[in-house]
Amino acid sequence: MPHTMEALVFRAPGEWGLQSAPIPQIKTPDDVLLKVECASICGTDIHILSVPPGHPATPGSILGHEYTATVLETGAAASHLGPGDRVVIDPNVTCGLCEYCRAGLSNMCRNMTTLGIFIHGGLAEYNVAPARALHKIDPRVPAHHATLAEPLTCVYHAVERAPILPGESVAIYGAGPIGLLFLMLYKSAGAGKTFVVEPVEFRRRVAAEIGCGAVFDPRAVDAAGEIRSATGLGADVVVDATGASLPECLAAVRRGGRVLLFGMNQHARREVSQYDITRYEVSVIGSYIQRSEFPKVVRMLEAALLPLDKIVSHRLRLSQIGEGLDAMRSGESVKIVVTP
Repeated sequence: MPHTMEALVFRAPGEWGLQSAPIPQIKTPDDVLLKVECASICGTDIHILSVPPGHPATPGSILGHEYTATVLETGAAASHLGPGDRVVIDPNVTCGLCEYCRAGLSNMCRNMTTLGIFIHGGLAEYNVAPARALHKIDPRVPAHHATLAEPLTCVYHAVERAPILPGESVAIYGAGPIGLLFLMLYKSAGAGKTFVVEPVEFRRRVAAEIGCGAVFDPRAVDAAGEIRSATGLGADVVVDATGASLPECLAAVRRGGRVLLFGMNQHARREVSQYDITRYEVSVIGSYIQRSEFPKVVRMLEAALLPLDKIVSHRLRLSQIGEGLDAMRSGESVKIVVTP
């Protein structure tokens, strides 16, 4: 094995670089050395690299928190894994000891750290991760599907927080990778009428290809008005996958409906009418990452239940990462998968 590898390193707000880094080594009994098969670029990576940053990260860390890999070597305590196992990675490493972890709310952990954000991640040839973060997955699952396990678990958790009955209508603001995963999951759960609101024409086309009932450009039409007209009342569930669309979601939801807030933008400041939420008994539900959804999503990926090929718009080498970041910023992509 070589002594160095190529890696995407976060240097400072707005600054990144492909550089040589030492291949990580097992240091604790819980460590597992991985050979990265592929990783994908997340909107969080774009936020990290924005100026000002839209998400914190540790300067000097290797980015990439959505990846799949093969086990090369395990520490003494990683007894459930062995060399050659194919795994997907839960990047959010929790302490298991704080009051939130003990209450079963691990996504609220006070001491959480994250692979690919605060500690080294998967946009590199090799990675070391704690054994408890790794979930075995059938090697027959295509690598570009397996690398979507992490965002899919987050969406799965959100859908569990705002489930639908068969035939209920769903509107989604934002047709990036997350919005399209919401569309797939809600359709698989029996959604009736489905709507997507998205300003980028390329992403609207993908939503239509996945089978969305109606796709709106919010710059051209009153999307909330169209949704209310098509449903007679408003959508049963409205998802904000952008992190900045709460007022629009409240305008599109029916009385007694549910608004699911998933997208994150710490700079967004929008004015809403609290009166409308109270008067019309609208449930506003926040959802953050996931808790225990990885085994469920692994089974879903192994059963090939979702048309995930439709959202992988680019497959690049690590040396082409700059092209991928530019495509994400322009909106002329959906999911970009990177092979180191």
